[in-house]
Amino acid sequence: MNNKSKSSILKTLGPGFLLAGAAIGVSHLVQATRAGADYGFLLLWVLILACITKYPFLEFGPRYAAGTGNHLITGYKKLGKFPYWTFILITVGSMFIIQAAVTIVTAGLAEKLFGMGWSTFTWSFIIIGICIALLLIGKYPALDKTMKAIVSLLGIATLLAVILAFGDGRLGNAIAIETPDIWNKVGIAFIISFMGWMPIPLDASVWHSIWTKEKAIGNKKKTTLKEAFFDFNVGYFAAAIIGLLFFLMGALIMFGSEMNFSGNTVEFSGQLIDLYGKTLGDWSKPLIGIAAFIAMLSTTLAVTDAFPRVISEVFSEEKSEWGKEEKWNSYKLNVFIIPILSLLILFFFTASFTVLIDLATALSFLSAPFLAWFNYKLVTCNDLKKADRPGKVYRIFSLICFVILIGFNVVYIYTLFN
Repeated sequence: MNNKSKSSILKTLGPGFLLAGAAIGVSHLVQATRAGADYGFLLLWVLILACITKYPFLEFGPRYAAGTGNHLITGYKKLGKFPYWTFILITVGSMFIIQAAVTIVTAGLAEKLFGMGWSTFTWSFIIIGICIALLLIGKYPALDKTMKAIVSLLGIATLLAVILAFGDGRLGNAIAIETPDIWNKVGIAFIISFMGWMPIPLDASVWHSIWTKEKAIGNKKKTTLKEAFFDFNVGYFAAAIIGLLFFLMGALIMFGSEMNFSGNTVEFSGQLIDLYGKTLGDWSKPLIGIAAFIAMLSTTLAVTDAFPRVISEVFSEEKSEWGKEEKWNSYKLNVFIIPILSLLILFFFTASFTVLIDLATALSFLSAPFLAWFNYKLVTCNDLKKADRPGKVYRIFSLICFVILIGFNVVYIYTLFN
C-alpha cells in the first residue's frame, strides 16, 4: 500500500470510532462486567458468539453506504413497506429506553466522580443538556473528533488492569470456584440481555451507514469499500476486545468475592471504579473514574446524535422535496424531543437501573434477526456492484450467523412462556 492510499484510508477513519464510542458503554461497563462477576468464565462463549454473529450484519451498513452512497434507511424503503416500517417500529419502540439506559449509567459515574450530592435524574438532565449543546454547536465534525482519544484511553487502562489481575494469581482462584447454573429462566434471560448489546445492537448498522455517508460528504469524496471496511474493522474489533477486557475484570476480581453489583447507579459506579483500584492501586481510581465517565459520555453523545439523525432521515425519505436545511431543522427538533421523553422514563426507573438495562438489551436482541435479514438482502441485491457484494463463503457465514440469532430468540421466547 503506497503512502497516498494509506493517507486516504486514515482520512476516512471516523465512523468506526463513533461505532466503538457508542459500543463501549452499557454493554461493556455494565453487562460484560456483570457477566464475569456473576458467572465467572462460564459466559465467555456468549461474548465471543455475540461478536461473531453480529459482525457481518453490522459490517453491511458501511458496505452499503460505500457501495451506493445511500444509508440503510433508503435501502429498507427500496426493499418494501415491511422492512421499512419494521425498522421504524423497532427504532421508535426502543430509542427512548436505550437513550434512558445509557444516560442513567453516565449520571451515576458523574455523581461518583464529582460528588455533588445531586440525584441521578438531575445529573441525567445536565448530561443530556451538554450532549445537545455539543451536537448543535459542533455538529458531526465535533462528534467525529472526540472518540479516538476516549477509546484509546479506556482501552489502555483496562488492558493494564487485566494484565495485573492475571499476574496477581487471580486466574486460578476464578477457575477453581464452582460456577452457578445458567440454564434456567433467570440465566437465559441474562444471556439474551448480555448478547443484546454486545458489542453493540444491530440498530447501529443504520447509524454507521449514516455516519459513513456524512464522512464522505465532509471529505467531499466517495468512500471506497476498502476504506469503509478498514474503518469498520478498527472500530468493531476495538469494541469487541475492550468488551472482553471488562468481562475478564469481572471474572478475575469480583467472581466468588461475595460482592454483588448494586441496583443503584451511584453505588454501581463506585464498585466499577473499585475494580481497577484493587489491581492498579488507589492512585488509579480518579483516572479510571474520569475515563469511564468520558466513555459513557461518548456513548450518550453518540446515541443522542444517532436517533434524531435516523428520525430526520426517515422524514426525509417521506418528503422527497426536503433538502439539507429541512433535515437539519428536523434533527434540531428531535435532538430535544427524544432525550426529554427519555428523561420521563428515567424519572420512574431511577431506583432500579439494572431492570431498565436488561429490558433495553433484551428488546435489542429480539429485533436483531429482522435487521440482520434486511441488511443481508440489501448487500446481495443489484443496488451494489457485483465486486462490492459479499462473496459466496461470506454469504454462507452470514446465513449461519442469522440462524444462530433466530435460535437464541426462539429459546428465549420459549423460556418466557414456560
